[in-house]
Amino acid sequence: METEFNPDRPADLSPAYRDEAWRRLGSEQFDIVVIGGGVVGVGAALDAATRGLRVALIEARDIASGTSSRSSKMFHGGLRYLEQFEFGLVREALRERELSLRLLAPHLVKPLPFLAPITHRFWERPYMAAGLFLYDRMGGAKSVPGQRHVTRSGALRVAPGLKRSALVGGIRYYDTVVDDARHSLTLARTASNYGAVIRTSTQAVGFLTEADRIKGVKVRDSETGETTEIAAHCVINAAGVWTDEVQALSKQRGHFTVRASKGVHIVVPRDRIVSETAIILRTATSVLFVIPWETHWIIGTTDTDWNLDLAHPAATRKDIDYILDRVNTELVTKLTHDDIEGVYAGLRPLLAGEDEGTSTLSREHAVAVVAPGLVSIAGGKYTTYRVMGADAVDACTDYLPSRVASSITERVPLVGADGYFALINQCEHLGERHGLHPYRVRRLLNRYGSLFDDVLLYADEDRSLLRPLEAAPQYLRAEIVYAVAAEGALHLEDVLARRTRIAIEYSHRGVDCAREVAELMAPILGWDEATTGDEVTTYTARVEAEIASQRQPDDASADALRAAAPEARKEILEPVPVPE
Repeated sequence: METEFNPDRPADLSPAYRDEAWRRLGSEQFDIVVIGGGVVGVGAALDAATRGLRVALIEARDIASGTSSRSSKMFHGGLRYLEQFEFGLVREALRERELSLRLLAPHLVKPLPFLAPITHRFWERPYMAAGLFLYDRMGGAKSVPGQRHVTRSGALRVAPGLKRSALVGGIRYYDTVVDDARHSLTLARTASNYGAVIRTSTQAVGFLTEADRIKGVKVRDSETGETTEIAAHCVINAAGVWTDEVQALSKQRGHFTVRASKGVHIVVPRDRIVSETAIILRTATSVLFVIPWETHWIIGTTDTDWNLDLAHPAATRKDIDYILDRVNTELVTKLTHDDIEGVYAGLRPLLAGEDEGTSTLSREHAVAVVAPGLVSIAGGKYTTYRVMGADAVDACTDYLPSRVASSITERVPLVGADGYFALINQCEHLGERHGLHPYRVRRLLNRYGSLFDDVLLYADEDRSLLRPLEAAPQYLRAEIVYAVAAEGALHLEDVLARRTRIAIEYSHRGVDCAREVAELMAPILGWDEATTGDEVTTYTARVEAEIASQRQPDDASADALRAAAPEARKEILEPVPVPE
């Protein structure tokens, strides 16, 4: 099995790679199989691969198709967790933030200034200053500046979109943001480059056992229904909100359960809020982030229990109204439903049993040996994925046949990180070479890093790929081709919702460019005209169902509409039948 890193080879998850991965899954003996292609799962796969272990990762849908593409896009320490006295979690997350900013993923994790408005005189400024001082001292002010206090006039100079009556002053501080789906995908590609076998549309449907020992996983192809068995010394269940469902297949009682908390975000045009910084607003139970996202603002989030369809959590009219009502109390120009260009809902996998309110559940993670050879990991937060992955692999060591090296991922840059800073300084030169505006070059570097040339390689033979998509001009046609040829995209939804963010960045939610994108994907995936048309129809139905669900008053009615939309992966099982 190949484990040696080849820096000259793109970390391609191509259609040919996918076919070969299926053969390998059914014929090789692995040390570890990871179930779940969210950030924790791919982080665990990278950790295991870089320790020299033979590792495979399977994902029923797409990399980051669940929680890991639907976050607040924050790669942060979690300022609000200081109020819950979770100092260890905050310190750990800030250390991880620093590592990613400086070494692991500087092309993806970016510093961002925030304004925290102060609304009460006398007590609030020293209270917030003390919290931010702790935040800085725990690691928050190494690669980013520390806090700076401003008067009301100073706050309004950087955020004139805020009402003068909504604050008496403010504190400016720095945190970081990330395109979560692209970051998770980059982790998966890095793991692949170090020898991990990564395969999406591959669903765990059972376990292989020997006496009381788990010896592997039974899997089913979500595209064809074909099945095979993967032999492994240990299995890591990193299925996020599906943790309990996967655990049930083992017929073993778990040591913890996972509770799903729904978080909804809205996306509005950048010109609707006048501000130079991101804004953090306190709510009765949590906080609301207003985060710049290129030509948009992302505003969220909600925090409510969710007990319905885990694959397609639905935002309701009530969720959206809550966000609008809260943010409009602070804005000079109020936002309306007509301003909203995108909406997305995600589920946080929280460890259950600590408190009835989801916003106060712990974000600490837990690792448990469910049965000999089966390890479950859950909880935590996006920023601490690397620590979680290492802890999960550590828990497998008793079941592996040879000594296991210590985790080294804190010293392993993700693909695209090497050379990024030098390339950013060469934007004009690169633009001249490829015939692109420097703005476009910078944007590509901030999505692909030093794999920039690999993306544009496809345009050497077809210069039309350097043109932007007609209905989504932020993205080049070459990016669509690259998403399929190198990034493992199998369906329109994979490209429009995760490889790009067209599904939330344009008011048409991707429908207006679905045909153009599908026709770029078709020759690489071998689609005929009927299949291409079916992809467009399926994606359009998904968008229509989401928009309809967002007009519903409650979770049950919204879920019924969203769940009725057709699945792109026709053979996926929902739920997976539990063996007798």
